[in-house]
Amino acid sequence: MLASSAIMNDVTVMTQPTRVLIIEDQIKIVHWLEKFLREANYEVLSALDGTTGLHIAYHDHPQVILLDLMLPDMDGFDVCRKLRERTDAFIIMLTARVQETDRLIGLEIGADDYVTKPFSPQEVVARIRALLRRARGQLTPQPQCYNYRGLMLDPVRHICTVDDEVVSLTPTEFTLLETLMKQPGVPFTRERLIADSVGYDYAGLERTIDVHIRNLRRKIEVDPQQPRYVETVFGIGYRFASDE
Repeated sequence: MLASSAIMNDVTVMTQPTRVLIIEDQIKIVHWLEKFLREANYEVLSALDGTTGLHIAYHDHPQVILLDLMLPDMDGFDVCRKLRERTDAFIIMLTARVQETDRLIGLEIGADDYVTKPFSPQEVVARIRALLRRARGQLTPQPQCYNYRGLMLDPVRHICTVDDEVVSLTPTEFTLLETLMKQPGVPFTRERLIADSVGYDYAGLERTIDVHIRNLRRKIEVDPQQPRYVETVFGIGYRFASDE
C-alpha cells in the first residue's frame, strides 16, 4: 500500500497544472484572461502592478508570465529585466505599442514572445501551449550533450557552459542554440528557425530571430562581432560552426 501511495503521489505531482501569472493593470483584461486560462486547465495568479507581480513571481514560481508593458507603478520593460534576473519562466509581453522597436526591445531584454492588443484569449492560450511544447521537448532525454570548442549544451539538465563557465540562457535562446547545434554546418533560414525553435509564426516579424541570435552571441561568444559558434550565412540566415 505504501508503494501504491508513493506512485499516486508521483502521478499527482506530474499532473499538476501549469502556473500562469498575469501582470496587467486592466482588471477587465485580467478577469477575461483568468476565465479562459482556467477553462484551459491552467492555474492562474494575477497582479495589477509590477511590484506585486515581481513578489508573486519570486514566491510562487510560475512557468509562464503574461506581462503588460504599461503598468501604473513600473515600466514593463523594467519588470521584464528584473524577472529575467531571477526566473527562467517564459515571458509573453502584452502590449498596445504597435511600433516594431518596442517589441524588439522587449525581446532584447529577455521576453520570449509578445501579443499585441487587442488580442483574443484563444491566441494567448495557443502561444502558451506552443512555449510549453518547447519546454517538454527540452526535457526529453537526449542521447548526448553537444560540445564544440569549449561550448557545451546539455539538453537533459538544461545547462550551457563556455570554457566550463555556466552561461544563463533564456528558454528561447537555449532552444535556438540546441536547434543549430543538432545540425552543425547546416544553414537555417529565419523562417525555419522560427518553425523549429519557436514553434509558430511571429506574425511575419523575422527580425525577432536576429534579436535572439544577437543576445545569444553576447553570452557565448568571446567577440560577438566575429562569432566562432553561431555564424551568419548571408542571404539565408544562420548556422552552427563545423570543422568539416
